[in-house]
Amino acid sequence: MEIRFESSRKEVSQMNTETLRENFLIENIFENDKISWVYSHYDRVMIGSAIPATSPLTLETFDSLKSNYFLERREIGIINIGGDGKVTADGEEIAISKMGCIYVGKGTEKVVFSSDDSANPAAFYLLSSPAHHTYPTRLFTKEDATPVTIGSPETSNHRTIYKYIHLDGIQSCQLVMGLTVLKTGSVWNTMPSHVHDRRMEAYLYFDVPANQRVLHLMGEPSETRHLWISDRQAIISPPWSIHSGCGTSNYSFIWGMAGENKDYTDMDAVAISDLK
Repeated sequence: MEIRFESSRKEVSQMNTETLRENFLIENIFENDKISWVYSHYDRVMIGSAIPATSPLTLETFDSLKSNYFLERREIGIINIGGDGKVTADGEEIAISKMGCIYVGKGTEKVVFSSDDSANPAAFYLLSSPAHHTYPTRLFTKEDATPVTIGSPETSNHRTIYKYIHLDGIQSCQLVMGLTVLKTGSVWNTMPSHVHDRRMEAYLYFDVPANQRVLHLMGEPSETRHLWISDRQAIISPPWSIHSGCGTSNYSFIWGMAGENKDYTDMDAVAISDLK
């Protein structure tokens, strides 16, 4: 597990590209037959992955968490971006296909990830935050998420949003989680931009073609920065930072938040004309 500390606005304003990438880009998050984690001090969110390619993987705790098991004081959201697989939570086996989401609550002692086909393994994206209450384990398919299509081809942001863990969906203590799929010919996500000082956010970009990239925008609205992102790479977004992206082709991304509330619409919009 890698631990990353928070950076102030002033620090970020003085960072070069290399330092920005070291602090905010999670470059190699997915690895076969391994569970990987980055612990962020922004709201103590943990960003991780599990690819059980040849054998099941069991979620283990870390000494730095000072817990008897991983979910003793935490909750976790799981979204599959690979082949069909299963998540077993304290003996309850749940099948999950691509773009499905499973929430597992505080107090679950044993979580195991597995794939149905080693030639096309499941690829589980993991987001975990501290929890103070136990909510039940629950599965949402992409159809359960009541997809909403917004934007338009004229503004290059025609996209479908799937909301999984939020105030009106799967219940959690802090986590808010879902994903967005851009239509062919559309490249902009989260534009106009926004910030939400009450929550940090993390993005995972996926289904980015091998020879394409996403230009992720971050920083204060009056002093933006950018990072070039490849397929299956993640970004840590501070509460005070915008988080938008523009691709060289269409793509998909998982958004996840934790902090003060679970209201998906709680955001402070930034006019496009005010971005600098």
